[in-house]
Amino acid sequence: MRMSRDLSAQELTELLKIYGYQITRKTGSHLRLTTIRKGEHHITIPKHRPLKVGTLSSILSDIASYQKVSRKTLIKELFGNE
Repeated sequence: MRMSRDLSAQELTELLKIYGYQITRKTGSHLRLTTIRKGEHHITIPKHRPLKVGTLSSILSDIASYQKVSRKTLIKELFGNE
């Protein structure tokens, strides 16, 4: 499963809107996103362009775990690839 390797924090923020995530705080070089679907969940994303692959992978794993979907399903829904 391949993810985009040139994804910015702002682009990821836009993609995560399908799961109800919205920016709740902008502090320094980080964004804090929160969703209230299935309870309340927060993630912090560094405002880098591009996001490092390991950072992106960790963020997506955290979201997949919280949303109770497989990482593969999450990536397919966000990036539209298989």
